[in-house]
Amino acid sequence: MTGDTMDGRAATSSFVKGFMGQITKLTRQKGRRGRVNVFIDDDFAFGLSEEEVSRAGLHAGMTLEQPDIDALRARDEAISYLNDALRYLSFRPRSLLEVERYMRGRGADEPTTAATLEKLRRAGFVDDAAFTRFWIENRDAFSPRGTRALQAELRAKGVDRAQVDAVLAETDGDDGARAYQAGLKRMRLLSRADKDEFRRRMYGFLQRRGFSYETARAAAERLWSESPGAQEASSGGDEWDVVENEFGGEDV
Repeated sequence: MTGDTMDGRAATSSFVKGFMGQITKLTRQKGRRGRVNVFIDDDFAFGLSEEEVSRAGLHAGMTLEQPDIDALRARDEAISYLNDALRYLSFRPRSLLEVERYMRGRGADEPTTAATLEKLRRAGFVDDAAFTRFWIENRDAFSPRGTRALQAELRAKGVDRAQVDAVLAETDGDDGARAYQAGLKRMRLLSRADKDEFRRRMYGFLQRRGFSYETARAAAERLWSESPGAQEASSGGDEWDVVENEFGGEDV
């Protein structure tokens, strides 16, 4: 005879095939806080949360039919998956697709997943617009990215481009400002670089962050002019000719 599985879902027992029985004992599970073992006709039948036992008013001597048992277990499983999703959301905001993927990875079937996502949406725990704002603001604060990079990151998380564009239109920053801020965080690593090396490396760094050729070039030029090495650099032609030859002078 088996108890709850490791993830808290009720395991199948030999009793479940029966039609009717009487609860003979309710005991707290050892090592599983908040879980209760339900014994019917002196045999373990299934496990439930303490909240579900209280809600259903289960007690020794109570008679349960098979539909009652099925309903109790289904509700307990749904609550367990909902709690899983809430724990997942407690670390940071998530997109709808992220939560859906997580639940499927935990073993939830399609109806349970759909019902859980709907509850989370109604409660405001899952909102792709709010998630998009969080993602862009977080990137702007700690690791600025260009519009193309932001769109790619958010599309991978299930947010459509129109949603991303709408949120970007609401924010204060633009790609020029983002590129400049991203470059400021990189400047200390280029403190010993001469003008040619500084512009090449800064330009490549910004393009890898999703900024366009023109935006990356303008930001790199501004950052060089503000760098300590700019006052010591010797002028001698426009090194951007070399950069354009290397990168093709196009967005990549």
